[in-house]
Amino acid sequence: MSSAQLEIQLIACIVAIACAIPGTFLVLRKMAMISDAISHSILPGIVVGFFLTEDLNSPWLILLAAFSGILTVVLVEYIQKTGLVKEDTAIGLVFPALFSIGVILIAKNAGDVHLDIDAVLLGELAFAPFDRLMINGTDMGPKSLYVIGTILLITLGLLIAFFKELKLSTFDTQLAATLGFSPVIMHYGLMTVASVTTVGAFDAVGAILVVALMIAPAAMAYLLTKDLKKMLWLSVLFGMIAAILGYWVAHWLDASIAGSITTVLGVLFLAVYLFAPNTGLISVLYRQKRQQVEVHLLTFLLHLQNHEDIAERHIKHLNEHINWHEVTAKSVLDLAVKNNMIVIEDQIISLTPKGEVFTAEAINYIITNKSAAIEEMKDRFFLFRG
Repeated sequence: MSSAQLEIQLIACIVAIACAIPGTFLVLRKMAMISDAISHSILPGIVVGFFLTEDLNSPWLILLAAFSGILTVVLVEYIQKTGLVKEDTAIGLVFPALFSIGVILIAKNAGDVHLDIDAVLLGELAFAPFDRLMINGTDMGPKSLYVIGTILLITLGLLIAFFKELKLSTFDTQLAATLGFSPVIMHYGLMTVASVTTVGAFDAVGAILVVALMIAPAAMAYLLTKDLKKMLWLSVLFGMIAAILGYWVAHWLDASIAGSITTVLGVLFLAVYLFAPNTGLISVLYRQKRQQVEVHLLTFLLHLQNHEDIAERHIKHLNEHINWHEVTAKSVLDLAVKNNMIVIEDQIISLTPKGEVFTAEAINYIITNKSAAIEEMKDRFFLFRG
């Protein structure tokens, strides 16, 4: 493995970590799309910064681009607060306008300058090692490594210093304000960090990958845990895994590194979306199916309690009178027998003492409309779930 390959993977991992931290809070605040708006609308800030300094390496580009990102957030919120349009519509109005202004400025006034629109959007990590930081003739390594590394250190410092305030303002803005923490300052502070992070990663990875690294790892972590600290760690972990795997996929396919990392993020998210233990699609479908069978079981036990006639309790009655499909009837009977709710003698079904107690409690919960307590009751009575 060459030094350039190591540098590319290191830059990708640091970008992933730097993006995962603000991305986690953006996902929790339901502001995922604002990262896309910021990543595009900072372009006019970069262009104006170049016009003022005529130096692509000037720190003014980062500052003005960050200001442009904050301006995007302010405009989106101002339009939204008018009540005439919703947030997604406001985002769709603001960032295309600002991004278009940047594109026009490049096309009209900076046509001979290396501000490549395709590179801005897609990025190319393969070129990052060639832009070196030279101090007194000494090669200090890739410049983007120092830029995004500095941003990451600042982000980590702010996270540690204001973690409590960020957490409180994210989950309960009214309580934060009552305790003396300004939700507005926290909000715009977070937007500033997101903007600066986007700008720092802009040249190396491009806008599309910045959005993917901010949102996808945090979204995966959110499906796996509701603990904020665990969510932050998982977001960082998923981002780093995608960065490294994506690089080697690109190396194997001889394709765009940024595109490969984004694709790996998509595949990882699909896997988590399908197989997450509690919130994954398969788990949700299984739980819905189980709850359906349990509802059928409760209906069946109530029917037995209310009918003493043998004909009403005959095993064929499930198909003939209750009008259940044979498969449904069998699954309900099996669940009832496994949990010792019923006994079957000569195809006549009767409630056991345990079944009678369960049914009586269920009726009481239904009458008092305590639907949440039914689940707790099932946990007490059921050894086997449907």
